Amino acid sequence: DRFGHQGVGGFGAEGFGGFNSEVFADLEDVLGSFFGFSMGDVFGGGGRRTRGGSRRGADLRYDLEIDFLEAARGIEKELEVPRLEACGTCRGTGSRSGARATCSACGGRGQTVHRQGFFALSRTCGACGGTGQILKDPCADCAGEGRRRKVRRITVKIPAGVDTGMRLRVPGEGEGGLRGGRAGDLYVVIGVREHPRFQREGPHLRIAQPITISQAVLGTDLEIPLLDGSSRLNIPPGTRSGTTFRIRGKGLARPNGGPPGDLYVTAEVHIPARLTKKQRELFERLAEVEPPADAPPKDIFGRVRDIFS
Repeated sequence: DRFGHQGVGGFGAEGFGGFNSEVFADLEDVLGSFFGFSMGDVFGGGGRRTRGGSRRGADLRYDLEIDFLEAARGIEKELEVPRLEACGTCRGTGSRSGARATCSACGGRGQTVHRQGFFALSRTCGACGGTGQILKDPCADCAGEGRRRKVRRITVKIPAGVDTGMRLRVPGEGEGGLRGGRAGDLYVVIGVREHPRFQREGPHLRIAQPITISQAVLGTDLEIPLLDGSSRLNIPPGTRSGTTFRIRGKGLARPNGGPPGDLYVTAEVHIPARLTKKQRELFERLAEVEPPADAPPKDIFGRVRDIFS
């Protein structure tokens, strides 16, 4: 169990973010063996072990993939988390009665000192593991460790508006502490599947809306789909392909609070690849009366002459 265990459903029990406290524990043992001091002596803090051998449990990571609409609306998910929990028989102490005795090998110091000439080599006591105490009657169910492997069902509330890569911290739902130590935390890392139509930019959404040539020229009102329901959007006459309209407040919620994002609608003028006979006749009549695309615009007098001609 030194480096954790592998679970199911994309779950890993390694130290979160690649951190592993055992690396520092090994370094402490090396320094203690060669130089006779611990990491706590160097940095002014306590060692990794506390009196009685208790130690904080490891943090756990759970990778959770959810649907786009679930991320937009928020949802509660039930997770199955395999982890080490406090033994119910000994209540996490590792001993049925809780009785302990001072380690005779190290005299309760947790370290043994070996002298070689001018050097005094200090090593972690192998009998008590550096705790300085020995359990008198180890618990038979957990072999004196104070923890047992279980699969726990945990309900996690996912707030609306979460995005890929966001982490949710669930305090105290990591692995149980060793011999009565406090439990670690559970970190749920979110992955959001893409939506077939909506594109996300933070709290904002983008959507491409096809319109016909006549709608672009004459203008129209369209029903624009939203994540929930629809909204009316006015397309003014003379709209060019690529014109973007904003619908305020119809984007995604912000997980940390604040106003919701906006929805940006980009009009894309659809040019038909094939025309019916009637459509071709209408476009041919239009071609006879419409000016060239590079012709300068007429002034008001030119327009009046065209009306009366």
